[in-house]
Amino acid sequence: MASTIKALPTEVVYLITAGEVIDSLASVVRELVENSLDAGATRIVVYLWPQQWRIRVADNGCGMNIEDLQQAATAHSTSKIRSSDDLWKINSLGFRGEALHSLTTLAGLEILSRPDGSNVGWRVVYGDDGKAKEIEATAIAPGTVVTVSNLFGNCPSRRQGLPSATQQMKAVQAAIHQIALCHPQVTWQIWHNDKVWFTISPAATTGQLLPQILPQVRQGDLQEIKLELPHPPNSQLPTPHSQLSLVVGLPDRCHRHRPDWVRIAINGRMVKSAELEQTILSAFHRTLPRDRYPICLLHLAISPDQINWNRNPAKTEIYLNELNYWQEQITQAIDQALRIDSGNFKEAVHTTRVSKLLKAAEEKGGYNFNPKNLNEPVQNQHSLKAVAQVSNTYIVAEHSSGMWLVEQHIAHERVLYEQICDNWQLVSVEPSIILYQLSPAQVSQLQRIGLNIETFGEQLWAVRNIPALLQQREDCAEAILELSWGGDLQAAQVAVACRSAIRNGTPMNQQEMQTLLDQWQRTRNPRTCPHGRPIYLSLEESALARFFRRHWVIGKSHGI
Repeated sequence: MASTIKALPTEVVYLITAGEVIDSLASVVRELVENSLDAGATRIVVYLWPQQWRIRVADNGCGMNIEDLQQAATAHSTSKIRSSDDLWKINSLGFRGEALHSLTTLAGLEILSRPDGSNVGWRVVYGDDGKAKEIEATAIAPGTVVTVSNLFGNCPSRRQGLPSATQQMKAVQAAIHQIALCHPQVTWQIWHNDKVWFTISPAATTGQLLPQILPQVRQGDLQEIKLELPHPPNSQLPTPHSQLSLVVGLPDRCHRHRPDWVRIAINGRMVKSAELEQTILSAFHRTLPRDRYPICLLHLAISPDQINWNRNPAKTEIYLNELNYWQEQITQAIDQALRIDSGNFKEAVHTTRVSKLLKAAEEKGGYNFNPKNLNEPVQNQHSLKAVAQVSNTYIVAEHSSGMWLVEQHIAHERVLYEQICDNWQLVSVEPSIILYQLSPAQVSQLQRIGLNIETFGEQLWAVRNIPALLQQREDCAEAILELSWGGDLQAAQVAVACRSAIRNGTPMNQQEMQTLLDQWQRTRNPRTCPHGRPIYLSLEESALARFFRRHWVIGKSHGI
């Protein structure tokens, strides 16, 4: 019987490989833009003609000489790796040498390039085998211009299986946004059918760039930190440290309906990592309202031998060595970003709310408040000093940069919740607490959170132990009944903290207010209560000074 297994023709192999790398307009843009970034470009212009299936990417990178241009599109040709060992030392975005050759099998490819220091540029047109078929000198500024035309022209079925042009353009925009967030120093200009579609201006940091991409987020809504990290304990790496960059939306000011802005980048590329995403979500637990998700951008710059990029052709999924170590570092970094201290306190705390208050006052007073420099950081913030109580609900606190209003019930709730989480303790009670007419589900729920409950007669149940915080409360039975209505242990801990916290409307003396402020400032997540409500409102000294015109010269303020 003749063999039915045959070697595929070379051109079929190349088409299959090309399909793994190039599957849409967005993948073309991504591959070409990554080449531009590897070439050191600081300005990238992308032109798109989706109806003509044509893409052009121009950059001011280092350019290529004629020898490199002739080799650039041949199969598996790259300047970025030389041997199998180099796969564990990858510091570039591209390294497989597949993209340009794949494009020659699926589209027309033309490259114009001029290297730094050269007086002449070159134009090369490639055939479907990746070899140069036209070469000529051309006038071009230093850098490279790559034009891809008639994409999938030889595979019409590939075009039919793709989303609409509108959806593909959205995918292109999303791809560029993701890359821009990893490389905030780059200037971007994107054209669509010969009109400027959008631009992205360079920024010093990802946090400063983000409001251009997510306009509903303001600079003052974000906290950004950068940390030098030691290498994992088991690694033997020559470089002294790794770097973790983190941008978080402060939970009292911004959050999302979906986890669509939990983003992870490693060494300049956005990646998917279910383990790291879950680590981030867990770090924000009980800081956001129900069914809301954080804004968090994490960028790890780590030694390349900690990463295996060869998980899929798009290089978006990775294997990360020492995963537990990195998860621990991420959790600690998020905890640090969410604290309130002199290192991360901004005058912009609740900028939106403060601005509205001051604008309302302006309208009544007939003069204008100038919000200039509202986002400048305030230095040397010290501990809060209790001054007064308003409506037996809000604590007025003074600090070196102005004054805060702290809602006493939810501040105390945050304190108690963290204490309970750290030391969940059930204590025996005598006599037992008797509950009446519990459903089987309620009995099961109380047992699930650790309570010892047993029948005590017809329709009666005796509870033998309770959470320690409820021990001295007169409404202990009502609290246990509340716990019986569902939720896991953490939900029970929140309920106990809420019921045990000082009530609004309760008078407090100076010492009681000060003690609460001190305890609250030391919590891990002081910005919001466990339900996600904001705990405090700040009015900064500099904003008050501008509002009351204290920067005026005294003589002029009297009309002299």
